Amino acid sequence: MKIMVAYVGGLDVDKAVLDLAKKHAKAFKATVYVTCSMEHVAEKQMNALEKTEKNLQYIKGTFEDEGIDCETHVLVRGLTPGEDIVEFATDKKMDEIIIGIEKKSKVGKLLFGSNAQHIILEAPCPVVSVK
Repeated sequence: MKIMVAYVGGLDVDKAVLDLAKKHAKAFKATVYVTCSMEHVAEKQMNALEKTEKNLQYIKGTFEDEGIDCETHVLVRGLTPGEDIVEFATDKKMDEIIIGIEKKSKVGKLLFGSNAQHIILEAPCPVVSVK
């Protein structure tokens, strides 16, 4: 089984998303693909890219410490994060996508962010949203 985590970094929900991915990976003997999408990286954004890569390497280590196969990917393909996640999931034939949802207001519960909404509606596999 292949589980994809759409990792943003810096969100309160990130820990919950990663914890759920670990639980599912152990239960289903799955490989976890932690992905972060960046639409483009200009020269002034290289620090953000390096920081993201370091965070993903740390996350990979935490999965491997628990005996879970893990790959990390920074996607920089000029697509919106929602499009990037769906395309990667399709290309790699993912079995599940786990995403974090930040909006907690009553209206926010009805209207997800545009990237989350795109992933939920267009993904080729089940999507688990965590708040």
